[in-house]
Amino acid sequence: MAQNILVVDDERAIRKALTEILSFEGFVVDEAVDGEEAIKKIKENNYDCILCDIKMPKKDGLEVLAVARAEKPDTPFIVISGHGNIEPAVEAVKKGAFDYISKPPDLNRLLITLRNAMDKKSLVVETKQLRKRIAKGAEMIGESEEMMRIQETIEKVAPTDARVLITGENGVGKELVARKIHELSNRANGPLIEVNCAAIPSELIESELFGHEKGSFTSAIKQRLGKFEQASGGTLFLDEIGDMSHDAQAKMLRALQEGKITRVGGEKEIKVDVRVIAATNKNLLEEVEAKKFRLDLYHRLSVILIHVPSLNNRRSDIPLLIQYFLKELSEEYKQPEKKMEPDAIAALQDYNWTGNIRELRNVVERLIILSDKVITRRDIELYILK
Repeated sequence: MAQNILVVDDERAIRKALTEILSFEGFVVDEAVDGEEAIKKIKENNYDCILCDIKMPKKDGLEVLAVARAEKPDTPFIVISGHGNIEPAVEAVKKGAFDYISKPPDLNRLLITLRNAMDKKSLVVETKQLRKRIAKGAEMIGESEEMMRIQETIEKVAPTDARVLITGENGVGKELVARKIHELSNRANGPLIEVNCAAIPSELIESELFGHEKGSFTSAIKQRLGKFEQASGGTLFLDEIGDMSHDAQAKMLRALQEGKITRVGGEKEIKVDVRVIAATNKNLLEEVEAKKFRLDLYHRLSVILIHVPSLNNRRSDIPLLIQYFLKELSEEYKQPEKKMEPDAIAALQDYNWTGNIRELRNVVERLIILSDKVITRRDIELYILK
């Protein structure tokens, strides 16, 4: 898709030259003869970049920049300045312009600046979308007594550095609780590093957590920072902690006690500032009895205990979760939001949710794909209960 550029300059020759150059390069070019016309067009249209003269009648480039920053903050703004107008051009950059180019514009510099500006815009937009998706992913939906109690606990514990152990079945949303704690903590601007202890082979878990030195084992061709160092200043979320090997448990205990780690193959102690949140679907006290988990590590991790109930134990939240997933998935599929009839929702409330919230989301996604505009009980019978 062709990218749209707005060229703003009161000199007809400059506008014509820029329009010809940019059109030849495949851009769609719109023109404005002064600041007032530029402001009107910026408010009414979406541009991929704005090229604007600094000295113009009616409204100058700085005034246009102020409006552009307020109305379309993600649109890069490049100032065009005459040789005698470098100071205002520098001022424009300080106020948010991406860069400035001098008249008459050098073709190569113009195109490079333009490409860089639009690359930056793409990164900014992508980052915002990613943050929005992450923030959405951390939403905890529910008004049941159990969920309200969890929310209250999170609000109390988040501002502290207390370690938290989150328990519950697979798919109940333990990672959402961890994300919410991090999001509300004083470490929110630091990293949240996640480790799935069950997904890493026992012989690699120590290297994954604590890092390794070059040459410490056959495939260690260079030094590697572990998750503890990566999470320094933030939060380390250890999912499925019950699957951690005994050797790794011992090193984990030391790291929690002393706030220091040693890389595999190394001798130097490295101080780390990390808040640890752990989660498991196992009963760790039973694992302790079976001598599969260290009791001293359990006590270190479980300063605060949060148990997330299964979906079967919070059925009153199912209608809210369904509405949330209908909206989220419709946006994801870029289609109008589908509705679900009350008796269809009631049928899903009676369903046995062995996979919990993760299973519910999959079911809603299946219904969105296979059903018509309104999801009926018949759809539930056809695609879910059969």
